[in-house]
Amino acid sequence: RAGLLSRMIAGAVDYVTVAFLTAGFYVAFVFGRFLIDPRNYRLPDIPFGVFVVADLVLMVCYQWVCWGTYGRTVGNRVMGLRVVGRHGGRLNWFVALLRSLACTTFPIGVVWCAISRENRSVQDVVLRTSVIHDWPRAIAPVHPLNPDDRRVDLEPGSAEA
Repeated sequence: RAGLLSRMIAGAVDYVTVAFLTAGFYVAFVFGRFLIDPRNYRLPDIPFGVFVVADLVLMVCYQWVCWGTYGRTVGNRVMGLRVVGRHGGRLNWFVALLRSLACTTFPIGVVWCAISRENRSVQDVVLRTSVIHDWPRAIAPVHPLNPDDRRVDLEPGSAEA
């Protein structure tokens, strides 16, 4: 199971990803308002608290969709991690949502995996999930039989006689 450092790095990558998404939505909002009324356009005065709430909502949605579909976020992919359910399979949508809410509202719970013998965070213990190392598999290289031949050999050493 994944330890504290790999989870923290993956989380940092995810927070940066969501910050860029939030900024992108803001730019799209500002540009949309400009397109609607360019003559009377003024830059909107949005309080910082609205950005924080929008960022948290976007983080919950981002993690929920990523964990519910592939079991990994962008940060998990960078660090070679995957979130799995109780029996090692994909999380169902409800558990993915609960885990996303728990990780977003109580991020300090991940520190428990440094103390736990099984490297499980508070969220993992409560929701019976695990974060495991699962690096994406590389595609086998294709080797030509000889430079003049257009056929390819998918496995080295298995050339036909």
